Amino acid sequence: MAGNFWQSSHCNQWVLDNPLLAKNLQTDLEFLSEEEYQKVHIFYASVIQAIGEQLNVRQQVIATATMYFKRVYAMYSLKSIDPLLLGPTCVFLAAKVEESGLITNSKLQVACSTVVKKFGYAFKNQEFRYKTNQILECEFYLLELLDCCLIVYHPYRPLIQYVADLGQEEQLLPLAWKIVNDSLRTNVCLLYPPYLIALACLHMACVISQKDTKHWFAELNVDLDKVLEITQHILKLYDLWKNYDEREQIVAILEKVPKPQLTPPNGSESSTKT
Repeated sequence: MAGNFWQSSHCNQWVLDNPLLAKNLQTDLEFLSEEEYQKVHIFYASVIQAIGEQLNVRQQVIATATMYFKRVYAMYSLKSIDPLLLGPTCVFLAAKVEESGLITNSKLQVACSTVVKKFGYAFKNQEFRYKTNQILECEFYLLELLDCCLIVYHPYRPLIQYVADLGQEEQLLPLAWKIVNDSLRTNVCLLYPPYLIALACLHMACVISQKDTKHWFAELNVDLDKVLEITQHILKLYDLWKNYDEREQIVAILEKVPKPQLTPPNGSESSTKT
């Protein structure tokens, strides 16, 4: 593991930019609108969260799994791998990387089956259709697609440090932590360093809690324009949620998602990261 974020593969290979994301999104936009595409990712982030909770893993494992999931589809079309197969595979791999303890094959299978039943309104009450050996095989493809860049830095640690510096842990940390979790439903984790995401979420928590922290933020040696950009991404998510009834809309959206190919994607189908 790299000694810090700036020396890591996360920083050097996986902080992407909007033009690259837009370019790699074009194939899926032949089938989905941008809003529908976002709703697909929101839905599967919830599926990953539910699988993680069924397995009783730490939130950091769930966040890492969500990052793996988003990285794959940042570079490849949804038709490359079924998201319902990739999601559990990401949790399975993330649990190993985050040293969260052994997840047995049977326990993973039960968790996936339980979660698919929980989201029966979206999956039309179907059973979880993948076997353990398919998840294990998918894990090898996932490692290849991620270029074996498995260490992920999250906003949680800098958030704890910032809140401690403010001296308002009890008032601000739970709300800011929740906003960090919500931010995984956006692309900010692909576009910005985790310390900036932590600051944006903390700033939002301060505003919501009516805490005057202007002086503290003014003294930071950071790009506050970037913090504002992150805030706007998260606020757009909340605006979308206001009028979004997932139970009513997700079935029709999932039916429009391009179906996976019979073979896993190869290097020729991916755009080169810059």
